[in-house]
Amino acid sequence: MWLTLAFVSAFFLGCYDISKKMSVNGNAVIPVLFLNTLFCTLLLSPLLLVSALSPCLLSGSLFYIPSINAETHLYIFVKSVIVLLSWIFGYFAIKHLPLTITGPINATRPVMTLAGALLIFGERLNPYQWAGVILTIVSLFLLSAAGKKEGINFVRNKWILFLFLAAVLGAMSGLYDKYLMQRFSSTAVQFWFNFYQCLMMAAVMLVLWYPRRKKSTPFRWKWSILLVSFFLTAADFVYFYALTDSEAMISIVSMIRRGSVLVSFAGGVMFFHEKNLKGKAIDLVLIFIGMFFLYLGTK
Repeated sequence: MWLTLAFVSAFFLGCYDISKKMSVNGNAVIPVLFLNTLFCTLLLSPLLLVSALSPCLLSGSLFYIPSINAETHLYIFVKSVIVLLSWIFGYFAIKHLPLTITGPINATRPVMTLAGALLIFGERLNPYQWAGVILTIVSLFLLSAAGKKEGINFVRNKWILFLFLAAVLGAMSGLYDKYLMQRFSSTAVQFWFNFYQCLMMAAVMLVLWYPRRKKSTPFRWKWSILLVSFFLTAADFVYFYALTDSEAMISIVSMIRRGSVLVSFAGGVMFFHEKNLKGKAIDLVLIFIGMFFLYLGTK
């Protein structure tokens, strides 16, 4: 079941990436990110209210949000900080880079998660799974060559650096997720980490962006901002539930979720008419084959 849930989460995550690119394209990043955290919190708020006022309606179900103590709140707050930093770097990167570049780079994030899973959780991969990981690493080098054709130097481009920082922080969050999901309610974690992110982004927007808004890219409302929150909430909800399975391997779940690049790559072609697709397509095929090997390794 956890494997199927990982693939469902990957699809929603790809839709999230497309909506995110639409939202930040030619737009102010900070308010878009704030609205994303706000709408994600609002989408889950009815579950919190029903759980608190009429617990018998949801008790025992996946949608029930139990009350948590101060120590659990602290654990979730730490996750919120890690994810928010990853998002800030990632949103700025996706604004300035083609989706057909950012998608495949993000797809290499599970390699970092894998290293941590091997060291921290003692996970062990079989030959099929190792084949999938190696293909993913090779795809990164091919992508670097494709990026040079668009004038993107992977060593000197600061947006590439931002994207890699987002990937590292995202990998850290993935490892931390398995720790949290094995100990606390997945729905409670999802609601409260969105809530804390919303508070932090409100402070960032009011202190850093609002006073300087006239000197930077202006903010324009786009309906795609709502889609960002919807697809992210759906992707995380399924993902967190997958990790509640004691047999779920975070290294494999994380790798499969990066299969979202298949969806985001298609979006980059259809909606943004991005270029140099041949080399990127080869990279994409390698990632797809890698995902297939990972699937075989779990059979």
